[in-house]
Amino acid sequence: MLIETLLFLIGLGTLLLGADRLVDAAVALAKDYGVSTFFIGVTVISIGTSIPEIAVTIVSAMNSAGDIVVGNIIGSETTQITLAVGIVALIAPITSKRKDVMMYGGTMVAAMVIMLFAIHSGRITVFESLFMMLTYVFFLYFMYATDGGEEIAEEAEKEVMNHRYFWLVVGLVAVPIGAHLMVESGIVIAEQLGVPQFLIGQLTGIATTLPEIAVAGLAAYQGTAGVSAGSLLGSNITDPLFSIGVAGFVADVIIQNQQAVMSAGIYMVAVSAFVVGIWSWREGIDRPTALLCILLFLPSFFI
Repeated sequence: MLIETLLFLIGLGTLLLGADRLVDAAVALAKDYGVSTFFIGVTVISIGTSIPEIAVTIVSAMNSAGDIVVGNIIGSETTQITLAVGIVALIAPITSKRKDVMMYGGTMVAAMVIMLFAIHSGRITVFESLFMMLTYVFFLYFMYATDGGEEIAEEAEKEVMNHRYFWLVVGLVAVPIGAHLMVESGIVIAEQLGVPQFLIGQLTGIATTLPEIAVAGLAAYQGTAGVSAGSLLGSNITDPLFSIGVAGFVADVIIQNQQAVMSAGIYMVAVSAFVVGIWSWREGIDRPTALLCILLFLPSFFI
């Protein structure tokens, strides 16, 4: 088990490092072409920080580990809307326009509900996967059409652009390698300890949320409210639609521990709706509310 544990940690480190390089490069390139900070947060950063979840779900699906596929996303979603939001708001209170929170927070909850409908039968069909991916593509198109852009930035130097593209490729290579190591070793550890794969998936989901916490926390500290709020909400739209959709499209996703999955999924939707409601009502998350968000994270382990 020592070797599997070491491989798991190496995989996690590779995954997070690759995601970090990928996000940094993607954000820099997006800024070079001049788009709004909230748009960067909801699209570029949220997609970049969701790469670990996407990679883990694909590799898990290919290894017939359906409970890890779903557990990873539910664990990540619940962690982001409670623990991540709480930590970021403790660093610096999050301020957002009510209309943005209602629009993208509502879309986030709807995405989670769509995911629950897809998994409630215990198997995700190809039709359901295509529907989720197309829904996500429509969301991106809607974002670009309504909030995509400002003026195009001046063209960056070719050397600088090449440097950013290089790290973009490094991230794209490192992330799936790290995900493969994590999933393979995680399955072995789960079997040796008698731990349900769904729990391993949830714990993996918590681990892969670290990029979101780091990026949103840094953005909040630097006073970039649009990036901070957009990345937290956008990632929770990407994961249940695109990550699960791709996983179900590349391989059969069959869920074994149906009761645990649905219980955790219902809590995910309930707590997300609650946090979005407070966020919208107060037009932000202050430090007392941040502590409440962190407390809401704790029941996810027991559920």
